[in-house]
Formats: sequence, structure tokens, C-alpha cells
Amino acid sequence: MKRELVEISVKGLMPVRGGVAVFLGPEEKTFLIHVDEATGKAMHYAMTGKRFPRPVTHELVGSIFAGFGISVERLVINNRDEDAFYARLVLRMANEVDTKLVEIDARPSDGIVLALQAKRPIYVARHVLDEAEDMTDLLTRIREGGAPE
Repeated sequence: MKRELVEISVKGLMPVRGGVAVFLGPEEKTFLIHVDEATGKAMHYAMTGKRFPRPVTHELVGSIFAGFGISVERLVINNRDEDAFYARLVLRMANEVDTKLVEIDARPSDGIVLALQAKRPIYVARHVLDEAEDMTDLLTRIREGGAPE
């Protein structure tokens, strides 16, 4: 049985104690994951097109991919266990003979940075989205300058 995927975007980043809250979702729902400060900064840079003075890990991985003719096809957040999310990074490698898709296990945080850098889509499995707590109201309050509750 094929699982339904929903395209999502990064709706916002919010510094929190110990890292960054990443607000994700389609238009109608928002969920969040927590990432470390460095990954949050890498996401911000990828979203704004800003570059670090020297390549950081995610930029290095992107450069390695480019050097070997590998491109990010998409990221799929495919599972959740308690507060841990899981993802699959789909990579495309093409040469003069064939095109190959490879799916690898990835932390959602790393996969999000790589997908943002490559301007490729991010998806979430419908069951993961349905099970995640809706944080739309919290994101709206933060954007309006209200304090989170």
C-alpha cells in the first residue's frame, strides 16, 4: 500500500533554550521539530541564500554530491516515535548510461538543510502529519509578537 505524502515547507524558525524550534507543515497545519543551534543557523542560511565564510558540514555534503553528479531529489519525513522524527533522503545520480535513485536514512534536521540548499521539496507522510500536535496557533502568536504560552 502506497502511503500518502503531503508537501510541506519550513514556516518559521524560533530560537529556544538549547536550540531552535523548526515550524513545518502544509498551509492547514503546523508541527515542530527541535534542532541544535548550528543546524538551525544552517537552515536559516539555506532559506535566505546566505553563505558561511567557510563551508560547514551541510555545504560540504552538497559540494560532495555535486562533485559526484548526485542531486537531492526530495526529503520525506516518514515516521515518528515519541518525540523523534525519522526521514528518508532521496538522491538522484545520473550518468551517460543510467539514472539511479537512492533512498537513505537521514535525520530530518540534516535532510531539511540539504533539501533547502538544493531547493527541493520536503514531504511528510500523512500518518505522521495526522499524529503530530498542531502548533499553528503558537506560530501565529509568535508572529504577532505575543509570548508563547
